[in-house]
Amino acid sequence: MPTSHAPLPLQGVRVVDLTAVIFGPMATQTLAGLGAEVIKVESLEGDIIRYGGHTRSPGMSTVFMNSNRGKRSLAIDLKTEAGRTALGKLVATADVFAHSMRRRAAERLAITYDDIRAIKPDIVYAFACGFASDGPNRDLPAYDDVIQAASGLASLAGAEGAPRLIRSIAADKIAGLFLTQALITALLVKQQTGAGQYVEVPMMECLAHFVLLEHLADASFDPPRGGDEGRPGYQRVTSASRRPHRTKDSYIVLLPYTTGHWQRFFKLIGRDDMAEAAWIADPPERSRRVAELYEMIGEVTPSRTTAEWVAALREIDVPASPVNTLDDLLDDPQLRASGLFEHYEHPSEGRLRGLASPVRYSGFEPVSGAAPRLGGDGAAILADIGYGAEEIAALAADGIIAEG
Repeated sequence: MPTSHAPLPLQGVRVVDLTAVIFGPMATQTLAGLGAEVIKVESLEGDIIRYGGHTRSPGMSTVFMNSNRGKRSLAIDLKTEAGRTALGKLVATADVFAHSMRRRAAERLAITYDDIRAIKPDIVYAFACGFASDGPNRDLPAYDDVIQAASGLASLAGAEGAPRLIRSIAADKIAGLFLTQALITALLVKQQTGAGQYVEVPMMECLAHFVLLEHLADASFDPPRGGDEGRPGYQRVTSASRRPHRTKDSYIVLLPYTTGHWQRFFKLIGRDDMAEAAWIADPPERSRRVAELYEMIGEVTPSRTTAEWVAALREIDVPASPVNTLDDLLDDPQLRASGLFEHYEHPSEGRLRGLASPVRYSGFEPVSGAAPRLGGDGAAILADIGYGAEEIAALAADGIIAEG
């Protein structure tokens, strides 16, 4: 069990976070959960995702709150000299600086790596971008839908030749995991060597890497073997027969995978002839005929209810699951027992349900906290870096900071 009073691993690390939407904020929220102080620096209008989706009050959407818990907010106009001066003073106290602006915007605001390391030479500087800086698309705008299309993900998600976007902000979140890994790695290097560095995490390249890990397939050979066999695409996964199967009352996904799985499944459905077939015990041959096997599954699943199939398949240890809806997840016995959902009080938004860290550590327990209101911590943050009460009041009066 976690030691509740153990120090968090990133305690004492200060992160200046200029990322927006989901890609960057998801990563920096993970750092906050590990004990880092994450200061979210926003424009006076705030992160655009504050206004997307369901809200109780303006600027506090559920998507924003679920990806910015445990942070503090400084809303400041970086187009002004006074705003940039304040940011520079904040950077001087930081260990990490992350942003997701396009390169030209970063140059206009003087927040390039050269600008930031001139203030803090050992800074870990992370650029969460759409496309890698040495490619022709480096200056193009990039959002989740665009990257799903560009990376091949939408093509894979489609059916019968028609591409389809996955009904999740998948590209942002997958790239966010890459960014989390990159930030923690760079912090570890800094701990070991004392040196900061530039870290670039491009969504397109991250998603292409994610997609092609299995789908590079025969194109992994250089040169490819040619013909249909030489094309990218992992056959088991791209097969149209790989799908949820209709049962008597709903849908199920089941995946006999090993030789033992297939043999036990065929015995369950009374096909001892298939269970004893030589090719079922031959993984390469079984892989080549996987579409045929999946069609056999689809032929028999309508004969039982989903609950009946799940009970029978779990009895013989063959992987299977009902197809849960979003509503089902809220009352899923596994998620309820493992504590994924946590209820907490937000200072302005009242009683909320949030997501606890799904990762378990025996030495400490990640923290959550609440998402900040726009500029809600501005005065305290500025005071912490040396601004007096009159200076802070003047910045507010001049419209350079917003106070939530």
